[in-house]
Amino acid sequence: MIAFDLICSKGHKFECWFKDAASYEEQKNAGILTCPYCNDAHVEKTLSSFAIKKSDEKRREGVTPLEALRLVHDYLDKNFEDVGHEFTKEALKIHYGMSEERNIKGQATPDQEKLLQEEGVKFLKVPLPKRLDN
Repeated sequence: MIAFDLICSKGHKFECWFKDAASYEEQKNAGILTCPYCNDAHVEKTLSSFAIKKSDEKRREGVTPLEALRLVHDYLDKNFEDVGHEFTKEALKIHYGMSEERNIKGQATPDQEKLLQEEGVKFLKVPLPKRLDN
């Protein structure tokens, strides 16, 4: 079993348990995953609070979602090439050895995500709201 923090398009946050990550995707794609507050079917995973270890192995407790979001953005900026809307095309090229293997990030439509899954391309969908640089 796995628990995900979810958010609907109206901003309601809630937690849901699933057999595994694939079960979440199946329920979402089938349209049976809805917000318990407003019945909205536009539901995405969201970041949850967690602890992050510092380099000196001491725990830093109580990381806020905003701090976590900044850490995720910083990591992606430093370690992934942004290929934008060419994500699906470039991911397939890498998968089939037609392009250099590297970390990429970008956007894909639900149909493109389905194609990547069918082709056996491993990817992680990370919902990231607009970057907050404050």
